[in-house]
Amino acid sequence: MDIQPIRLSPDAARRVALIASKQGKPAILRLAVEGGGCSGFQYRFGLTDAVEADDVTAETDGVTLAVDEVSLDLVRGSIVDYVESLGGSAFKVENPNAAAGCGCGSSFAV
Repeated sequence: MDIQPIRLSPDAARRVALIASKQGKPAILRLAVEGGGCSGFQYRFGLTDAVEADDVTAETDGVTLAVDEVSLDLVRGSIVDYVESLGGSAFKVENPNAAAGCGCGSSFAV
């Protein structure tokens, strides 16, 4: 069985498709990891127009998730989900590599 390095949940794919269609952009979500945030690293999400040559991609329901190779080292094995709660709605990374996280859920430590 081939395990994907990263996955996009159906809920996240639906949300990306909706946002992309409203903005007239391709349904490609870029996940990047940057230094900073409460716990050392933080996730950055954004629509992108194209997949880069060094990106690793995952596809769900016609929506593509693109992650650069450097960021992938920190999120390998993760699932990108979209959650709605009383506190608001957001993309969430279920990251098995994170040793610690923060209350806001957008930063982590390894």
